[in-house]
Amino acid sequence: MSPRSETWVVIAAFNEGKVIRDVVAEVVAEGWQVVVVDDGSRDDTAAAARMAGATVVRHGINLGQGAALQTGVDYAIRRRGARYIVTFDADGQHRCEDIPLLVDALEDADIALGSRFLGGVEGASQRRVALLRTATVVSNKLSGMKLSDAHCGLRAFRASVAEQLRITQERMAHASELLRKIKTSGLRVVEVPVTVRYTEHSMSKGQGGIQAVRILFDYFFRA
Repeated sequence: MSPRSETWVVIAAFNEGKVIRDVVAEVVAEGWQVVVVDDGSRDDTAAAARMAGATVVRHGINLGQGAALQTGVDYAIRRRGARYIVTFDADGQHRCEDIPLLVDALEDADIALGSRFLGGVEGASQRRVALLRTATVVSNKLSGMKLSDAHCGLRAFRASVAEQLRITQERMAHASELLRKIKTSGLRVVEVPVTVRYTEHSMSKGQGGIQAVRILFDYFFRA
């Protein structure tokens, strides 16, 4: 079997009706299987994702990105027998051409983390980039890891290690939770250069340096 037939791309989406159809269509066109978890959206996110070719699972209420991703991972592995999982943002920040790079990296690793600082950042101000880099430095000190990018949502991992990475932080703090679990589990991890594109839409959703700092605070000081 080809890696694409054994890979599921998991997308957590909340009120992404404006862009989710294009995001899903681009990924599906490249031959990847997609499950979108509509996390209690109040717009047409679910219908738009389904029309673009995704399998859609719905949360009746908004539980948060971490919970939505875990629902998608569980569906892909338990219901569809996925061997590889890729997490992919719903807001158009990620490029589908980076997916095979992450999946290929799993030949010698358990988890592949996308890094915009090894790859590229488009559309972000210098201030935003500086905040993201600062958040990575702080995250490395708190988690004990040495990564170039702490909170890129584009990542891939083997289904065989999914239980070791199980997300319990329902909201954005799941990103820091995953890093701590990777560190304590001894999993083989590799960073892969990817490109992250900041658009007016993605920035309106709060995706930036300040958000990265909030993620750290929520996990390390509240969780």
